[in-house]
Amino acid sequence: MLIKRVIDFFGSLVGLVILLPLFIIISLLIKIDSKGPVFFKQDRLGKDGEVFEIYKFRTMVENAENIGDGLFTSKGDPRITKVGKLLRKISLDELPQLINVLKGDMSLIGPRPPVPYYPYKYDEYSDEQKSRFDVKPGITGYAQINGRNNLSWDERIEYDIEYVKNFSLLLDLKIIFSTLAIVLKRDGIYGENKKKVKK
Repeated sequence: MLIKRVIDFFGSLVGLVILLPLFIIISLLIKIDSKGPVFFKQDRLGKDGEVFEIYKFRTMVENAENIGDGLFTSKGDPRITKVGKLLRKISLDELPQLINVLKGDMSLIGPRPPVPYYPYKYDEYSDEQKSRFDVKPGITGYAQINGRNNLSWDERIEYDIEYVKNFSLLLDLKIIFSTLAIVLKRDGIYGENKKKVKK
């Protein structure tokens, strides 16, 4: 949808310009706090199952994916840095994905992009589940305002399918405002009763 892409482009561009001072401050804090790069980069599945590289502020120790629980994180995870803990609390670690939106890999609103091998490989999704890949992934989405990391992956996928079926700019607007409320309340940062991937 052309109008959605126009909103994404200008929204991400304006966001990056306004937030540039915050990006600089966060980058300095990350470098002071722990050894490693400022940005965490990881392959994710995007529209039509195409793989792209997502950007986030690094919130864990270097090489964390190969330490301890790998992809899974939980409250009190020792791999999370001091600065990373703060960034995750208010979801500031997600801000670099504005670069992904500007590039056209992602949208401001859409299903969150999974890694290529978890919870399923692309070919292992059912035809109905693959419909979540009919649109670009988003920084936030319908599943994020309906439980976030407290949902199982299958539950998230159901919400993603519902979003695709009922897409509208009005729904996107609702998701934006609901996301802001959830971030302020710090809901669903980690799964409560079982391990979840921090998306």
